Amino acid sequence: MPPRPVINAQVSPKGSLETLSQREVQQLSEAGSGSMYALFRQCALAILNTGAHVDNAKTILDAYRNFEVRIHQQDRGVRLELLNAPADAFVDGEMIASTREMLFSALRDIVYTENELESRRIDLDSSQGITDYVFHLLRNARTLRPGVEPKIVVCWGGHSISTEEYKYTKKVGHELGLRHLDICTGCGPGVMKGPMKGATIAHAKQRIHGGRYLGLTEPGIIAAEAPNPIVNELVILPDIEKRLEAFVRVGHGIIIFPGGAGTAEEFLYLLGILMHPDNRDLPFPVILTGPKSAAPYLQQLHAFVGATLGEAAQQRYQIIINDPAQVAVQMAQGLKEVKQFRRERNDAFHFNWLLKVDESFQRPFDPTHDNMASLKLSQNLAPHELAANLRRAFSGIVAGNVKDKGIRLIEQHGAYEIQGDAAVMKPLDHLLQAFVEQHRMKLPGGAAYVPCYRVVETRT
Repeated sequence: MPPRPVINAQVSPKGSLETLSQREVQQLSEAGSGSMYALFRQCALAILNTGAHVDNAKTILDAYRNFEVRIHQQDRGVRLELLNAPADAFVDGEMIASTREMLFSALRDIVYTENELESRRIDLDSSQGITDYVFHLLRNARTLRPGVEPKIVVCWGGHSISTEEYKYTKKVGHELGLRHLDICTGCGPGVMKGPMKGATIAHAKQRIHGGRYLGLTEPGIIAAEAPNPIVNELVILPDIEKRLEAFVRVGHGIIIFPGGAGTAEEFLYLLGILMHPDNRDLPFPVILTGPKSAAPYLQQLHAFVGATLGEAAQQRYQIIINDPAQVAVQMAQGLKEVKQFRRERNDAFHFNWLLKVDESFQRPFDPTHDNMASLKLSQNLAPHELAANLRRAFSGIVAGNVKDKGIRLIEQHGAYEIQGDAAVMKPLDHLLQAFVEQHRMKLPGGAAYVPCYRVVETRT
């Protein structure tokens, strides 16, 4: 990454986190807690790089080695001193408002997480305890709004997509916005930006004030994919598993656009949850969609699900090709069913308590070489259990592609080895090869993609 202009500046919060205790300031200072400071510095640097076309955490961190954040507690509140910060985050010496909001959202979530975990009020050894933690973090971020009818549509898909696919996501977002629906994404570029951009225009046409553009992320992802500036609510969850649970707890329906390994990970996570016996009758609209040119991709993903998880999994979603209005119509209809279902069972609109999320989907997966090689990938497993392990495999591939820790592990030990039964490995290898051929692993036009994995068939 070539050198970019930097700036020194001081900035105070607005609307997100006005005060910190002296102990919290000490925790965040470089002298007080190295790990906590490093985490906030990493997230802050990513936020200040909003708009940069870089999808590699290591590259960003290496390019701004001299970036520092100093936190000062004053009688009237908190003040951040930024040294050698990306100059693009400022206009005439003043930080852009959306960047400032997201910067202090990151500070808010990191402080909350650290204090809650230290307080031991949270039982992270139980499934219910993990769900409660996700709830409390979202509530602390003021994301949960009781009484508002279901209208949050989660949009998943790739950060590295073609111009045609990106324009299509904007059209879908526009149709959703015209129907008074809000957008939730992973907060980055590509599919995470397009639907929000389309919805902003539609909300303006409908004279909707207070439209929500919710971005849910985690430190490893935000470092690789800087938030897009349309996000007006940013929440940073501590790991990918809690981030994924937050999506399905606050979202009322999900649209999946073309993407790569990260999209496959999210899709498998969702299918694994919806296929759990306890969720059999729970309405949760899921739509796969894209322009006509993306039809082969959607069909490949559909075929992969059928080959590995079976026809029952395929029945949990519908595929709509090249019809943004129909996508919005079907989603709006699905949300009516969600509303009726929750009213009949007195379930909250703002948090999906009735959804069963098995503990295997909640435990953080550390994609080391040993853990990746030890994954059980066999059709002898129950479909929702196989989906959980396939999700972990794709999580490791994402780490090896874009996350700082994963990239360094691959540099040190070579490619991950993913092994399992031929009935699972053959479809998996075919899907991954298609991703590479379609440039869905990295931004098109860059260096040739070198896989961070090897697919190995084991004898059964």
